[in-house]
Amino acid sequence: MDLQMYYLDPEYLNALAQRYRESYASADPFPHTVIDNFLPERILDSILEEFPQPGSIDWQRFEAAAEKKLASKSEQQMGAATRLLLYQLNSSTFISFLETLTGITGLIPDPHFEGGGLHQIEPGGYLKMHVDFSRNDRLKLDRRLNLLIYLNKDWKEEYGGHLELWDKDVTQLSKKILPLFNRCVIFNTTDFTFHGHPEPLTCPPGNTRKSLALYYYSNGRPAHETRGGQHSTLFRARPGETIDFEKPKRSPKELVKKLLPGLSRRS
Repeated sequence: MDLQMYYLDPEYLNALAQRYRESYASADPFPHTVIDNFLPERILDSILEEFPQPGSIDWQRFEAAAEKKLASKSEQQMGAATRLLLYQLNSSTFISFLETLTGITGLIPDPHFEGGGLHQIEPGGYLKMHVDFSRNDRLKLDRRLNLLIYLNKDWKEEYGGHLELWDKDVTQLSKKILPLFNRCVIFNTTDFTFHGHPEPLTCPPGNTRKSLALYYYSNGRPAHETRGGQHSTLFRARPGETIDFEKPKRSPKELVKKLLPGLSRRS
């Protein structure tokens, strides 16, 4: 493996930040950008090659009205190339790029990839409209930015899987973004930045919608970004939807893990 190719070029990143910073700030419905051909293709080729299949690792499986997806934040379940890239995306060089691009200073990465890491959605899967959890309890920091890198080669419009960006009241769709290979999406996360992949995925059997997800934080945030109070992920129905956003159902395996400690204490 050529390790040097994973070192992100600060000059390239700075040029990107300068190019997109104005359009980022003025983007509708909230600050964001979409950058195609974001990284050298051979980097993502190596990550796609080692990306785990749905049954090959202990994925966290979400099965509910609000979301039907797979996720893994465990470094032990990631390949070497994936780890190297994620470390670079949490580096000082990359944080400087994000701060220049977004205008948010004092950004702090999450080495634990809480809620992030590897994401995968199988045919029929979805993620309904939502705003993200507002605070990382482990780091005691406020969530400010999302970064998504898509890994879907030869992805067709009819497969769906679009990332949708909606207005703050979830009354109007502003943008649909197809999850194409080497497409990077970066956007602010506040109590008003509703986004999701709400339509069930229609790609052929054996295909999945794959992505890398990283989140960035700061110590405090502007008051205008919050409705007040800390919260977990909040889902909202789109116009015409009638959905009971129940909590994700636990698998039997997860229930056993949850119950065993309590049983041992009572024994």
